Amino acid sequence: MADPGTAERIVAVARRILVEEGSAAVSMRRVGDAAGITAMAIYRHYPNREALLRAVANRSASELAAQWRRRSSSGDLGERISAALDDFLDFALGDRHLFQFLILDAWTGARRFPEDFRGGQGPPFTVLTELVEEGMRTGLLREDDVLEVTLAVTSCAQGLVQQYLNGRMGMDEDDFRALCQRSMWRIINGLARG
Repeated sequence: MADPGTAERIVAVARRILVEEGSAAVSMRRVGDAAGITAMAIYRHYPNREALLRAVANRSASELAAQWRRRSSSGDLGERISAALDDFLDFALGDRHLFQFLILDAWTGARRFPEDFRGGQGPPFTVLTELVEEGMRTGLLREDDVLEVTLAVTSCAQGLVQQYLNGRMGMDEDDFRALCQRSMWRIINGLARG
């Protein structure tokens, strides 16, 4: 049986390389060298590079969701929604390569909307879905398809971040974050019960 400690170490090394340099830099040989094992030893734990990247994605998504869930548990709903956007921006602007990989890149096994986001299968998206559900339950938002409303709100922020990271926004980070907050609240206000 494969050593779970080694499997976790392999994922941690692959994630570090991805965060620092992007997913293209993650190879079995590079991960093996950095982990102090042979590239062939990695295959005992992950049958191929795609499986290793899926493990990195799953671990990263679970960690993000846990971080976001801790912060989104206090304050009124509006404060928690704004805090969730702040958490997303901290992630997207702070871990650009990981954001690129998890949100923008096409890779084998990437979650697909809507089927892979039902029942909590997309951990960070689930945190946001729970806020949207609460908004509908408490009357902040009108009743609608929860997954589609969450997608509408999150897609705005993802698109703005992509534009910012590509140098298409002529503003500093603080002004950009304020723009994201205003844009998200425009969408939420448009979805409010009237």
